[in-house]
Amino acid sequence: MTQGKKSLIHDVSGWLRVYDDGSVDRTWTGPPEVKFMADSVPPHEEFVDGVATRDVVIDRESGLRVRIYLPEVKIADDKKLPVVVHFHGGGFCISEADWFMYYHTYTNLVRSAEAICVSVYLRRAPEHRLPAAVDDGFSALRWLQSVALGDSHEPWIAERADFDRVFLIGDSSGGNLVHSVAALAGSSDLAPLRLAGGIPIHPGFVRAERSKSEMENPQSPFLTLDMVDKFLSLSLPIGSSKDHPITCPMGAAAPPLESLNLPPFLLCISEKDLIIDTEMEYYEAMKAANKEVEILFSKGMGHSFYLNKIALKSDPETAAESDALFAGISRFIKQH
Repeated sequence: MTQGKKSLIHDVSGWLRVYDDGSVDRTWTGPPEVKFMADSVPPHEEFVDGVATRDVVIDRESGLRVRIYLPEVKIADDKKLPVVVHFHGGGFCISEADWFMYYHTYTNLVRSAEAICVSVYLRRAPEHRLPAAVDDGFSALRWLQSVALGDSHEPWIAERADFDRVFLIGDSSGGNLVHSVAALAGSSDLAPLRLAGGIPIHPGFVRAERSKSEMENPQSPFLTLDMVDKFLSLSLPIGSSKDHPITCPMGAAAPPLESLNLPPFLLCISEKDLIIDTEMEYYEAMKAANKEVEILFSKGMGHSFYLNKIALKSDPETAAESDALFAGISRFIKQH
């Protein structure tokens, strides 16, 4: 290697490059027409299409931030709104809470569900391997607790939030965090917060041995086998396999599901997801452990299809399934 040059170690499906000096490049190198989905959307405290957004530092020491989405809801002054804590996906390695694809999705959700969304700017691997993202997710709950107790000040939350109806929602690897953070919350005193539900959307539940669906279902820009393998090799604790409890909570290495104090779960899955088989293994294990879990099924769709704005605009079937998905999520929130 020439002195002063750096060598590429990992290049993951256009999303991520890691170099031998430890530097990481997350510039999108795939088709330029989809780059806008990973563009940052600035916060706006005025209401735009019925939603205002604000970025808040919730831990001065670590710099941990959240993005808050507040819906413009015409309600009585004394009515409070449920809070949805969102964990973004990206295989624990890419994505940010302010990306356009999340902004588009979660502005729609807070409007339809009449809920406040708190989306966490999670630390990412390989700079911050797991359980860093789990710790960040739980820190967001602790911050909400401090606001509820009056120890931290955030008027959008303090004045409008129903702390008795806090939900966790996560996309892809963020769905893994829904389970892990809910498990932590179940063994912690978060009063006056009450965790009312968990909503893992196409969670990244896998195991060391390839599943049938991984080998047979189509790959997409949102999930390839290359992404599954390399992102997890970069994000799991060094020396761990995919059987780690964060990626395989239904496996032998994880705490028995029966021992966990979990809220009701709405598990969202897609028929053509690469990892539907292991997502279903999780569902069956939760049912066997007598946990309250229901499935919301998207027919004919692949992993994270609802984040693809291009497909939503060009394909009526994708748009209809996305509408059905978020109608089901809104129903779950309103029922709990």
